[in-house]
Formats: sequence, C-alpha cells, structure tokens
Amino acid sequence: MKIRPLILAALLLATGASAQNKKTTVAATALPRPKLVVGIVVDQMRWDYLYRYYDRYQAGGFKRMLNEGFTCENTLIPYIPTVTAIGHSTVYTGSVPAIHGIAGNDFTIQATGKSMYCTDDSTVTSVGAVSAAGKMSPRNLQASTITDELKLATNFRSKVIGIALKDRGGILPAGHAANAAYWFDDASGNWITSTYYMNALPAWVTAFNAQKNAEKYLKQDWNTLYPINTYVQSADDNSPKYEGKFGGAEAPVFPVKTSELYKGRVGMIRSTPYGNTLTLDLAKAAVENEHLGGGQLTDFLAVSLSSTDYIGHQFGPNSVEVEDTYLRLDKDISAFFAYLDAKVGKGNYTVFLTADHGAAHNPNFLIDHNIPAGYFDESAARTGLNALLEEKFKVKNLVLNLGNYQVNYNNAAIKKEGLSEDAIKAESIQYLQKQAGVAFVVDMQRVQAANIPEDLRTRITNGYNVERSGTVQIVLKPGFYGGHGGTGTTHGTWNPYDAHIPLVFMGWGIKHGSLVRETHMTDIAATIAALLHIQAPSGSIGDAIGEVLK
Repeated sequence: MKIRPLILAALLLATGASAQNKKTTVAATALPRPKLVVGIVVDQMRWDYLYRYYDRYQAGGFKRMLNEGFTCENTLIPYIPTVTAIGHSTVYTGSVPAIHGIAGNDFTIQATGKSMYCTDDSTVTSVGAVSAAGKMSPRNLQASTITDELKLATNFRSKVIGIALKDRGGILPAGHAANAAYWFDDASGNWITSTYYMNALPAWVTAFNAQKNAEKYLKQDWNTLYPINTYVQSADDNSPKYEGKFGGAEAPVFPVKTSELYKGRVGMIRSTPYGNTLTLDLAKAAVENEHLGGGQLTDFLAVSLSSTDYIGHQFGPNSVEVEDTYLRLDKDISAFFAYLDAKVGKGNYTVFLTADHGAAHNPNFLIDHNIPAGYFDESAARTGLNALLEEKFKVKNLVLNLGNYQVNYNNAAIKKEGLSEDAIKAESIQYLQKQAGVAFVVDMQRVQAANIPEDLRTRITNGYNVERSGTVQIVLKPGFYGGHGGTGTTHGTWNPYDAHIPLVFMGWGIKHGSLVRETHMTDIAATIAALLHIQAPSGSIGDAIGEVLK
C-alpha cells in the first residue's frame, strides 16, 4: 500500500506541470493590442481639405493615411453648435453636449447666469508659469473619455498624455485620469500644465521649454513652401476684403515677417504653421522621454493641432495662407509618422485623424461670387430683443447673451419678477424669426413639436444641455454666420462646411479601405474601444465602425 504516496506525488507533479504549461500558454496568447494609440485632431479641418490639396501632399502624410489606412468619407457632427471644446469632448467621450456637459467653449450656467469657460478650474494653479493660464482641468467634463477607459482597463498602468497649443485641446481629450496634459502659455512661451496633474514639470518638459523653440521659429519668418504662383487652389494673395492681416503688417500678403512683427509676443506662433510644428516637436519629446509605446501595455497620446484654427479664422478657407498651412502640416505629419515608425515600430501603433469642426467660406467672398451668404448680427439682435422684452415685461436685460446661437435668459430676474418664461420665449421666437439670416428659431424644451427637418431636430436635441445651454436655439440660413461683416471666417452651425469632418484610421488593427455610408463623430471612441477590447466611455452613444477593423 506504499504505492499511494507515490501516486499522489505523481499527481501533484502532473498538476503543477499542467499549471505551469497553462501559465505559459496564457502569457503566449495575451490579448494583442497596439503599443500606442495616437489621436490627432486638426482644429478647423474641413473634410474637403483631404482632397483639395491632395496633389501636393507628400507620400508620408495625409496620402499615407489614405493609401494605407481606412477613411470614413461621410463623418458628420451630430449636434450644434460646432465648436472646439465640444468637438474634442465628443471625439473622446463618444457623447454629445446633452450628456457630457461641455456645451460650448464658453457656456452660461442657467441656474446662476454666470459664464463658464469649458476648462476653468479655480481650485488648481499653473505649473510651469506664473500666469493664470494654468488654472485649468477637465472637471467640467461630465463623462469619461476613451483615454479614461484605457486607464481603467489597465488598472491605471497605461500612460495617457494630451498636448495642444489650446488648453481645451490638450485637457479634454486626455480625460480625467491622464498622466499629464500640456498647453502653451503665451506670456512665458512655455508649455505648461496645472496642479490637477502634477506639482512640477518633468525635467524633459523644462529642458524643452529652455530651448525657446517658439522664438526660433518666429525668427524664420513665414513664406510659402512653394512658389506662390503655383497655389492655384486659393484666391490671389491680395484679398484684404476677405483676409485679416497680422498686427503691424500692411496687408495679408507673403512673406509674413514674423521676425519683425512678433516683438517678443511669442503667442503669435499660434497663427503660423510653426505652431503645429512646435506641437509635434513636443509630441515627439513626450514619446521619447515618457517611453510611450515602449512597454507591455497600450499607451495613448492625444494631440490637437490648433494653428489651423487660428489661421483659418484670420484668413478663411480660400486663402494661400490656409493652403500653405496644410501643405506644411502634411510635411510635419509625414515626419511625425516616420519618427513613430523608427521609435515604436511601423505596424505597432494605431493612429486616427479627425477634426473638431470645419469652417464656412467668408460670406463676402461668396456674395462676390453670386453664392447665397450673409451675416447674422448677434449684437443688434440682442439689443433689439432686450428692448422689446423690456417694453412687454417692464424688466431690463432679460437676455444675457446669444452665445452659441442660443438665447440665454436672466433666469434670476424672471423668477424674482414672477414672469412667464413661456411668454418671454414666445415673444423672443417671434422677434428673432424676422431677423436677417435666420432660418428657424426653436424652443429647446419643445423641439419635438417644432416644424423643422428631422436632422436639425436631432442635432438641437443632442446639443442641448439643460444646465448649460440657452433655452431657445437660433438656426441660420446656409452661408450665414454670426457677425456684421469682416474678414476671415468662423464656424458653429449645422451645415456641411462646419459639420462634415475627416476621419481616417491607420496602423495596427486597421484595414485598408474607405466607407461612404454616414458615420458620426460619436463613433470614434466606440471604434477605438472595440479595437482595444475595452469598455466604451460612460456617456457614449456612438457605434463602432466595424468596417475599419481587421
């Protein structure tokens, strides 16, 4: 009977060996994921810019993404207003203002009537500068991001970093649980952050700031990348009627003598293509020094390229300046991809490129070419509406503002005086409907009963946040935007020029191809979640674009 201990020992050895083999098998079949995800948001990039300048793009930039990756050709923004903070929040949450709470770059808190900047946070202080530019955080964002979900899925071991010239472009994509978000401080010329993330800049960011690269770029001046007479996609470079000039310059023409004009004001770099170059310089430094994509887990780098928006606002989409900016950006993106190929490894990272919104043509430019367009004078409309309401209800300044094409009322005064909000809204709608450039005026709380196209109803509903949006929505006619004339352009409406954005994926786990069915900005986070096999963000209403994924 002594054989029993021997049998037991053999069984134990077999079980141990089996467990070891199982352990080895598990390690060998670990869930495959990319080493790094890079999200690129090109601020104010219209969808057609992918193709308007295609013939002059380099092989390694936008063309590489289109020729190696997967492009969703009909990606739309499913809400209004179409502005930077909402766009970045929506890309990364897969949600809309009604849910994620970022109702504009600035929005009015309905309970108090106070204006709130999207990333304002008085509880934190600047890190890397003494200015107030660092008093920012993602606390106003009321839903998780895909970057937050990656942190949750890896027990906060993955690294997440956001980078942009604009604070909102770096902070909102990086999410609540990021290792860091960095943005540019005009006063010091430094890349900074806030105490929400850390109490001191990493040594590598301090060293980067010490190089004073913004000044070095501005001292180079800005001339066209190619001979100016070859820029056939743009209007002649002598259009002061449509284009804004730099302070101190005589006209909006090349070359732009930034070396003479900036006079120590390094914030001028925002309105030159060098702002994008500087941003990607810091992105490379982050990959290098934070070893992004160098470990066993997936890391995430969220980059927003802001200079395209500043330049677009100043010069408009028909300018040589915008064309040259995209040709230079294409060159910079090509160099960035080449860096990632060498550092992380081609095929080891996934990148997506999209935009937070597009931009309209300058109305004067369209009018001069016999295309319907014009301006909605917000200031005059508010003044006239307040005068009407004062006459009817005997209370001054019942309208605080028409921000985000919405009527924000003085709710405290309405309550104090015992006025009927419904009566005030009815008078407002009747008045605003008669103003030049207005197509529809809608009571947000009765949008389902409004006699408007179904697509507009959906966008209004998605964009209406009860706590942070005005209760009357103004929808303008095609070709119109807020203002009373002027140069350059802006955005914010539902129209295709504002709401049709590029969406291109490339790299690990991505098929090559294209898709023309309608997709939405809200689908991006869901698609990345499916790629990584992690949960979609907490407020996500998007659908994964299955055609994109291998």
